[in-house]
Amino acid sequence: MTDDPRHAVDTAPEPPAARKGFFSKVKRALFMTHTEILENLGNAVKKGLGIDETVLETLEETLLSADVGAETAAALTEAVRQRADRSERKDLAALRSMLLAEIEEILAGAPRAPDERRDEALHVLFLVGVNGTGKTTTTAKLAAREKAAGRTVLLAAADTFRAGAIDQLQTWADRLGLDVVRHREGADPSAVLYDALSAAKARGVRTLLVDTAGRLHTKKNLMDELAKMRRVAGREVPGAPHETLLVLDATTGVNGLEQAKRFVDAAGATGVVLTKLDGSARGGIVLAIYRALKLPVIYVGVGEAIDDLVPFDPSEYARALLGDE
Repeated sequence: MTDDPRHAVDTAPEPPAARKGFFSKVKRALFMTHTEILENLGNAVKKGLGIDETVLETLEETLLSADVGAETAAALTEAVRQRADRSERKDLAALRSMLLAEIEEILAGAPRAPDERRDEALHVLFLVGVNGTGKTTTTAKLAAREKAAGRTVLLAAADTFRAGAIDQLQTWADRLGLDVVRHREGADPSAVLYDALSAAKARGVRTLLVDTAGRLHTKKNLMDELAKMRRVAGREVPGAPHETLLVLDATTGVNGLEQAKRFVDAAGATGVVLTKLDGSARGGIVLAIYRALKLPVIYVGVGEAIDDLVPFDPSEYARALLGDE
């Protein structure tokens, strides 16, 4: 996912119900990962006597290389070991079935995203995360989805501490035919938010998307600012922010999880947008997110086009990760 709107394709987003489209795009993105997993396990099963300790060691190593994280890899391996002890079948198909069942159990462990948005007069959505994850681009892509769904949209350029972020969001808004509430660079993000909330209420806007700062002078300063913005939103609009989506870069793997936990605590993240899942990422980070952050992945970015932000489907993801046969 690029942050440069000049390189995006100006097309309407696909509808959320396009499950087939999701599966085909994610399967393509995870092709190398699921091929490596199955090849490694297949070779290990052939060399060993069914699903033995050598196979299980290969399984854990393969999961680690897929970016699921050390704790998740160990937990999955132990769960598969217990299943294998109870199973009569010891071939690759059985191993794949066991692993798929355990992955689906992890994915079922986090809260589910709501099937439908509540009927707020004004739905306020924060996007949070560190700089470089594609947060501003994701804001624009979500705006395109909202507009395609027939809802009026306003953008708030509250990432006032990153050079060019305000102009970048403005460029996206111009392409989409949307308005942006913006202040000068270095302005108080909460002041931008307050003005955006006031404007949204006055204009009868249905969706306000807030692009927040990803870096201030210190981590504590950033988290304090995000907490302040939440208070401002809740004071001006009951229940706001109604969603807070944490934007994570899939190519960083599990390295970003500890930092992500700070955003969960301070910003009250309700879900994750996983960007750059376009072939260069290993893909197992999804499992680490569900197990470590206890948050659902709401959308994944699988390319640079404006419609390459697609709703996440846990069961389809599991199939794509391990092949769909």
